[in-house]
Amino acid sequence: MLLRAGAAPARLFAMSKATRIEGRGYSLTVLESPEGPLEFARSVADRLRRDPRWLDYKYLYDAAGSEIFDRITEQPEYYLTRTERSILAERAGEIRRAAGSTTLVELGSGSSDKTRLLLEAWTAAGPTRYVPVDISRTALESACAGLASSFPDLAIDGIAGSFEDALPRIAGHSPQTLLFLGSSIGNMNVVERAAFFAAASRSLSPGDSLVLGLDLVKDPVRLEAAYDDEAGWSALFTKNLFVRMNRELGTAIPIDAIEHVAYYNDRRERIEIYAEFGRAVTIDLLGSGRSFRIAPRERLRTEISRKFRVDRMSRELAKHGFERVRCDLDPEADFAVLTLRRVLQAGPALPT
Repeated sequence: MLLRAGAAPARLFAMSKATRIEGRGYSLTVLESPEGPLEFARSVADRLRRDPRWLDYKYLYDAAGSEIFDRITEQPEYYLTRTERSILAERAGEIRRAAGSTTLVELGSGSSDKTRLLLEAWTAAGPTRYVPVDISRTALESACAGLASSFPDLAIDGIAGSFEDALPRIAGHSPQTLLFLGSSIGNMNVVERAAFFAAASRSLSPGDSLVLGLDLVKDPVRLEAAYDDEAGWSALFTKNLFVRMNRELGTAIPIDAIEHVAYYNDRRERIEIYAEFGRAVTIDLLGSGRSFRIAPRERLRTEISRKFRVDRMSRELAKHGFERVRCDLDPEADFAVLTLRRVLQAGPALPT
């Protein structure tokens, strides 16, 4: 939920300022981007100048957006969370044995609900340290407090910030296992994904592990239903991005003009999510002097969710120095949890 094509590599992983906070049973490092709140407005302006237009999906996850996403994961159409949970419930001990005695570092930890299954396996084998990373400080503090109560012997050191700001800081946690669950890697396009794997590879030492959740290619009808639930939480998630723009950037976007659209692009094997405007709208970014007209029925892409094939992804990861150790699937092969080890040399540049 954080990398965007076209961003300068030096900026992607620049070190941010940090403030440390001590909670009851946990500590929290709050990272602040060097550019502060101006980055949001700059991101919106930059992407609205492009053709086609799109918005950076990481801004979907403010406090309200994170809460809405939690509701999405509970919907009957959204199979991803419960399927991944079932794999972890059955295989957590085996994943722990494959990874060894390591610090658990999780990107996009959210409520850390599924992670409890892994934490139980890790703590059963001895003292454990957990480093959850999430862009929502509110969600992170709540999760850390709950885990501290449930796992009194677990050392918890959370990082509130974006992945690109957090990744350079995790190198000192080896031996470690980096968790990236929920198929969040699907939110990144090809360029972003390569940048992410390269950064993860740099941050891990040989022998460290990466546990990666992948949603697999399947029936488009099921996929589209998962991202457009009948209860309307997916639509609310999309609209909340514009609620946030109105609140933080001073825009006056009529939320009732926005329709949520989700469809499966079978050529690119990904879900594409758009905000479609039912009437002409002008987006004025106050303080920047920039104004953008959105035509009736124009769509702004707010998110993608790529679906994967295990062998193809394994080859892609090998190019970044990751060797597949385990592949755990549910009985219907809807979802995969890959356990990978960081090796000394990257593999050959195989086609993906």
